[in-house]
Amino acid sequence: MRKFKELDYKQLKRDWAPSYPYLAFETTEELEPLRGLIGQERAVKAMEFGIRIKTQGYNIYIAGISGSGKTTYAREYISEIARNQPIPDDWCYVYNFENPGQPVAIGLPSGKGREFCRDIEELMEDLKAEISKAFSGDEYENEKALIYKEMQEKKTELFNKFSEYSKAQGFQVNTSNAGIYFSPIIDGQPMGEEEYNQLDEEKKKSINDKLTEIQLQAVEVMHKIKELEKEAKKKVRDLENRIGTFAVAIHVEDMKRKYTSYPKILKYLEDLMQDVLESISIFRESDSSEDNPLVQAFRKGAGAVHSKYKVNLLVDNSDREGAPVIIEYNPTYSTLFGSTEYENKLGTIVTDFTMIKPGAIHMANGGYLILQAKDVLSIPFMWEGLKKVLKTKTITVENLRDQWGLLSMSGLKPEPVPVDIKVILVGNNLLFQLLHQLDEDFGKLFKVKVDFDDEMEANDQNLLSLAKFISGYCRREKIRHFSRDAVLSVADYACRLVENQDKFSTRFNDIVEILVEADTWAEISGNSIITDRDVKKAIYEKEYRSNKYDEKLMELLEKDIIMVKVDGEAVGEINGLSVIHLGDYVFGKPSKITATAFMGRSGIVNIEREVEMSGNVHSKGVMILSAYIGEQYAQEIPLSLSANITFEQLYSGIEGDSASSAELYALLSSLAEVPIKQGIAVTGSINQKGEIQPVGGVTYKIEGFFQLCKARGLTGEQGVIIPYQNIKNLVLKDEVIKAVEEGKFHIYPVKNVDEGIEILMGLPAGRKLEDGFFEKDTIHEKVYNKLRRYALTMINFGKGEVDKGRL
Repeated sequence: MRKFKELDYKQLKRDWAPSYPYLAFETTEELEPLRGLIGQERAVKAMEFGIRIKTQGYNIYIAGISGSGKTTYAREYISEIARNQPIPDDWCYVYNFENPGQPVAIGLPSGKGREFCRDIEELMEDLKAEISKAFSGDEYENEKALIYKEMQEKKTELFNKFSEYSKAQGFQVNTSNAGIYFSPIIDGQPMGEEEYNQLDEEKKKSINDKLTEIQLQAVEVMHKIKELEKEAKKKVRDLENRIGTFAVAIHVEDMKRKYTSYPKILKYLEDLMQDVLESISIFRESDSSEDNPLVQAFRKGAGAVHSKYKVNLLVDNSDREGAPVIIEYNPTYSTLFGSTEYENKLGTIVTDFTMIKPGAIHMANGGYLILQAKDVLSIPFMWEGLKKVLKTKTITVENLRDQWGLLSMSGLKPEPVPVDIKVILVGNNLLFQLLHQLDEDFGKLFKVKVDFDDEMEANDQNLLSLAKFISGYCRREKIRHFSRDAVLSVADYACRLVENQDKFSTRFNDIVEILVEADTWAEISGNSIITDRDVKKAIYEKEYRSNKYDEKLMELLEKDIIMVKVDGEAVGEINGLSVIHLGDYVFGKPSKITATAFMGRSGIVNIEREVEMSGNVHSKGVMILSAYIGEQYAQEIPLSLSANITFEQLYSGIEGDSASSAELYALLSSLAEVPIKQGIAVTGSINQKGEIQPVGGVTYKIEGFFQLCKARGLTGEQGVIIPYQNIKNLVLKDEVIKAVEEGKFHIYPVKNVDEGIEILMGLPAGRKLEDGFFEKDTIHEKVYNKLRRYALTMINFGKGEVDKGRL
């Protein structure tokens, strides 16, 4: 039988001694802070390309695990790039005099937007003052009085001629507030009603006929008077327009010369001037206008103007340096796409273009917008809205109620603003894959994937970079610096997070937590710098805060309530190892696996599968056992086997194939009737050829079994069998390493089933001979003989040739 090969204690954790020359410092205070990322060359290269390319559709999706610093890197890197890029335009909305429901969007160079607002405000103040001044002079009043005088003279002349005509027809013209009425004249005096009644019918008819004629003439006269009044009003309006134009045009023309290269502003100024002239009365100061609410609006304070003549400066980039970089941490539909606000005036909900508010896309226009993919996908209509912006390269302010199909309260449809923006979505790989599969637009709009690795090489360069990262964090957050040994303890922790001696985790959030907590423990200990003891204390206390369930489970194991043997031998029983994940805490748990074998044709039955407690991968692992048994032992004889395998005291589901080798050992023990050492636990999956395959969670599994052995008492015979490929995945705690060093605990790496058989059962596995039999006094021979006896007995039983005494 071959000699068992077990791991030396030096193989159980990374040895940093060869790296000491690269760590030529006593504390991290001596190091320059790290710039950039550690170990993310692929991501950095992809980001550089994604930022450089300007073609539509080349937006960026940053994929990676949570806590790897994706958002921080995106913010810092893009901010550095954006600082040297052009400052984008300002954007504002102005009143649309032709269609008030569709405000006009105007883009201006950075800083010009604020200047344009100020210019329009000053223009309106100047117009108000100039118009008031123009209409308060004698010239206007004299000309207006002359117009009305001429009108009055013509009206008097018309009325006098009509009165003379009426008198010639025998009627007197009378006027009152109710209008004009006529009285017949007899002997130069108006006729009364009584006198009229005494006239004969012929006289009455003559008077009435003349009255009808006069009334028709009166209508004609009144029409001419109305025409005179209309003509006078028109002349007054023309006068006001002429005076107003003289007062307004010079200021507007000055403004137009300033903005001559902006066609939209020129059109706006033309419309504004026309609207002012048409509404000239609200700009004139007079006693009669004191009660006019529009005039009062102008008099509320210096620079106050009617909202129609204001400018809504939507985006002001005057104070910006370079292109904008906007991160929206808690987006809503309104904060991303903008919104229209409302006011309650006298019980009525009203709005206008001055109440249009920008969203993050407006603010990031001409630059970069960083969003969390999960947020964008979880808020109704946000993902579709973002796609619409990226497809059309415009942003339209729409309220969310419009998306729901509810009645719009605003009535405003602002002109879309052109958009030149690069969107960076930050999320995980699962969301990236789902979006690619379920949304055909995603691949067209986000063509650059920046893929963050969850681990990096634990080489000397990255170790030094980790130390510089710690140095930078200590400076930035003003915590104590770390000694060299403390940095190495952090490095051990970074390896443990990914369970690999040759890799560091890139989950920097988890590493930062240890830095902060170690600083607290250093403060409690009164240390001026953080030592390795502080780091280990921080790690221990962090685990302690979360390991209540682990301790409760270990208590059940110690008291043998959950029955797991850690010494002695037993046939068909073995200790398997599993891993339990509880959010922020992971630990290993030993479980008893038992196997029974007997004559039959059922094959290997997975009891967990029969009661629907087995996952697909676990069920697959058990089925592979059947394949191994068949190829190994049933080449010359039919397989006549019924066997049951189960995890004892398992009351919840089980998944994974890491216990398949342990299940095989238990089955072989049952068939060979050779006991298994209960002080040795097993993890590792198996393939059909009997090769042991690597599994996950090896570090936690070993530590879980070690804790139980330690609680029951270490005998020096206990240990764990692991796949040899998992050696580099061992990042064990110091107490386990010390026990291995002292020979109190053992870790055996194996490549195949035969190696594990010899460690567990103390007998050679046995080589298969050319005649199909196995070497004498080996486990395989014992298993083969048992299966051969089963087969022959089944054959004889079918022929009726059985031992009557056994029936």
